[in-house]
Amino acid sequence: MAAPAAAAEPQAAGGPRPPVCLLVLGMAGSGKTTFVQRLTGHLHSQGSPPYVINLDPAVHEVPFPANIDIRDTVKYKEVMKQYGLGPNGGIVTSLNLFATRFDQVMKFIEKAQNMSKYVLIDTPGQIEVFTWSASGTIITEALASSFPTIVIYVMDTSRSTNPVTFMSNMLYACSILYKTKLPFIVVMNKTDIIDHSFAVEWMQDFEAFQDALNQETTYVSNLTRSMSLVLDEFYSSLRVVGVSAVLGTGLDELFVQVTSAAEEYEREYRPEYERLKKSLASAQSQQQKEQLERLQKDMGSVALDTGTATDGLSSGRDPSDLILTRGTLDEEDEEADSDTDDIDHRVTEESHEEPAFQNFMQESMAQYWKRNK
Repeated sequence: MAAPAAAAEPQAAGGPRPPVCLLVLGMAGSGKTTFVQRLTGHLHSQGSPPYVINLDPAVHEVPFPANIDIRDTVKYKEVMKQYGLGPNGGIVTSLNLFATRFDQVMKFIEKAQNMSKYVLIDTPGQIEVFTWSASGTIITEALASSFPTIVIYVMDTSRSTNPVTFMSNMLYACSILYKTKLPFIVVMNKTDIIDHSFAVEWMQDFEAFQDALNQETTYVSNLTRSMSLVLDEFYSSLRVVGVSAVLGTGLDELFVQVTSAAEEYEREYRPEYERLKKSLASAQSQQQKEQLERLQKDMGSVALDTGTATDGLSSGRDPSDLILTRGTLDEEDEEADSDTDDIDHRVTEESHEEPAFQNFMQESMAQYWKRNK
C-alpha cells in the first residue's frame, strides 16, 4: 500500500505525472506499425497527443508523426556497407549505435512529460532483433527505471486460427514477459477479419483447446498439448484485448487495460526497480570506498619508502620537506635524481647540445687559423 501512496505524492504536490511508455512489439506482418498509427490518431482525437519514437531503422516510410526517428541519427544502408552486414545485422548494429545515445532520448521524454501522457515506441519488425539484443535490453530497462512502462505484444489473429500457430504466439508472448519482467498486454489485431473470441475461449477453456488440437495429427500437436498445460497459469493473469488497427475498434478497452497495467507497475514493479537502484548505488559506493582505502595504503607505503631511502642523503629532512622543496635541490642531487618523470629530458638535451656545438665551432676555427699562419 505504500507504493501507490508514494506514487501519488507528486500529483498531490502539483508535480507533473510521468508519462506511460507503451513499448509495442510484434511479429513482422502483425500490423504493429498500423496499430501505432491508429493509436497515435486516437490519442490526438482525444486531445492528448502522444510522444512517438520510431526505432525501426529499415522502414521506408513512417505513417505517423514521429518526435524521434532513429533514421535521423543512424543511416541503415550506410551501416550495412561500412560493416559488411546483411539486413538483420544492419538493424542490430543501428540499434546498438542508437542505444549509446539513449540517455539524450530520456531527457527529451522528461521535457515532454508536461505535454504528453503517453510515449509510443515502435520497434523493428524483426522482433527477436529488439527482444533478445543488448541494445533492446538497454532501451527497455532505461525506460522502465524512470517511467511506467508497459509491453504491448501485437498478435495477428487471422494467422492464429490454427492451434499450433496460436500456441507458438503464446509461447513467444510468455518468453517476452519473462525477459522484460514488465506489465504485459496481448493485443489481438485484425479483428475486422476474424473475431478474437475463439482465442479467448482457448485460453479460458482447456477442453475447447484440446478439442481443436484433436483435429491435428502431426507430432507437434502432442507437444502443443503438453505446453498448453504449462501455460494455463500464464493465461490466468494475462491481459488480452481485441483490436482492429484498420477500423480503430477496441481502443477504449485497450486504454482501460493500460490504466490497470500502469497501476500494477506502480504497485509491484517500481518498488523493485527502486530496490535495484539502491543496491546498485550501495555497491558502487562500497567499491569507491575500497578503492580509496587501497589508494591511501599505497600512498602511505610510498611516503614511508621515500623517507627511509633519503635518510642517508639528508637525515635532517622530513618527507614533507622533500615534497615541498622539490626542484630546489642542488645540481648534484638533481643529477642523481635524473630518472624522475617530471623532467623534460628532450629540453635538457637540447640545452646541452647548443653550447657544445658552439665550443666545437670555436675549436675548429682556432685550428684552421693556426694551420694557415
